[in-house]
Amino acid sequence: METILTEEAKLDRKRELQALIEMIRPAVQADGGDLVLIDGDVETGVVKVMLVGSCSSCAISETTLQAGIEKILMGRLPWVTAVVGDVDESMEFEDSYALGRGGYIPKIEV
Repeated sequence: METILTEEAKLDRKRELQALIEMIRPAVQADGGDLVLIDGDVETGVVKVMLVGSCSSCAISETTLQAGIEKILMGRLPWVTAVVGDVDESMEFEDSYALGRGGYIPKIEV
């Protein structure tokens, strides 16, 4: 059974999504990259994001998208059903790498 959302509920979801993206961005920016919200379909729950800057040359960008951003969005916004991510490949590798750490390796807690 499909739930019909009011315009107010749709706006609330969009605000929640944007606020959560803004909360995540500083962590990505600390490594010379950024997180861009491409689209957030508040009815289907599909969110599209893009990693840019040094993230486009980072070896763990896919992990950042799946284990980081997707996990946070789906964990905090119960209406999110899927997170589709991509990296900006418009920059040359050297330019992207020069923006930040690029080879960042997260600490593993034991």
